[in-house]
Amino acid sequence: MNSTDVFVIGGGPAGLAAAIAARQQGFQVMLADGGQPPIDKACGEGLMPDGVAALQRLGISITKEDSYPLLGVRFLSNGIVADAPFPAMGRGLGVRRTTLHAIMVERVCNFGVDLLWKTAVTGLSRNRVHLPGRSVQAKWIIGADGGNSRVRRWVGLERRRRRDFRYAFRRHYRIKPWTDRMEVYWGPRSQAYVAPVGKDCVCVAVASHDPHLRLDGALPGFPELRSRLRYAEAVSIEKGALTATCRLDRICCGNVALVGDASGTVDAITGEGLCLAFNQATVLAKSLRSENLRDYQQEHRRMSLRPSLMARLMLALDGNPGLQQRTLRVFRNRPDVFRRLVALHVGVPSPLHLALDGFTLGWGLLTS
Repeated sequence: MNSTDVFVIGGGPAGLAAAIAARQQGFQVMLADGGQPPIDKACGEGLMPDGVAALQRLGISITKEDSYPLLGVRFLSNGIVADAPFPAMGRGLGVRRTTLHAIMVERVCNFGVDLLWKTAVTGLSRNRVHLPGRSVQAKWIIGADGGNSRVRRWVGLERRRRRDFRYAFRRHYRIKPWTDRMEVYWGPRSQAYVAPVGKDCVCVAVASHDPHLRLDGALPGFPELRSRLRYAEAVSIEKGALTATCRLDRICCGNVALVGDASGTVDAITGEGLCLAFNQATVLAKSLRSENLRDYQQEHRRMSLRPSLMARLMLALDGNPGLQQRTLRVFRNRPDVFRRLVALHVGVPSPLHLALDGFTLGWGLLTS
């Protein structure tokens, strides 16, 4: 086939979500990726409740056998623990990235998307996507090829407002989960993230500004976590990636639109990257149906505001042990404040409570 309505470049979760959403709008869709499923990536592997809901809107449900239920968030720092359940809207899920990818690929296959694996896109021209030995005509082109997007460079959308790098490393351990929370351990130089992803498997990730700080070097900074993992068997190799906050001036040019990390990122500390990508895919498909990418640009910016704000708030604690301790004491002593912050994080805000909690947190930090 040498023509299609929508051509998606990139077969990760963002690209698969874009392909599914476009098919839901009735488009003929083709997708190309130089890799072959299942595609892995270093990430925390915890889906927030809003991310699970976004997947369900794409017609994707993850079974109990393929995941682990997550019921809230827990912050830990030097013996101080702050804990909050997710709001009543639902539960999160811990799921291996390769498992999620395989489930999404199955959904795409069943939905009639023309898949071109092991097929690198070599360039773009007006209404055409160039592949080795041929080209495909497409009314719409979606760039979902990650944070180092070639599509973004090809169409001149590289101008960015901000980019802050950190370095993340991930490994899986065979151990019965000790928690039904997404846990964040705060240390002086890094943060450790724990997400159970199965009945006998836990994902542990560490992020910092130090490109040389690996998991084994970071764990001594988290004695409680290190103790839990002392006899646990590592069941995956350590995998690393950059995590960054990156905002682009524009995400659309002509008939080309960006989605997922190609369209900008928020730091992995938020756990909202996949949720953003899934919601962006749904909004983009609707904009393609109305033939108005301006709507997508505006909604994309709106959707990014909350995760960007949460990333800035949480990263303000990075590398500041004194502020970490004072903040977690406030959260521990005022669990209602922490609970509403978690609710805001997953998209259930109350403007009045947000204002009151801001005052309470500020006063608590001054007096702790």
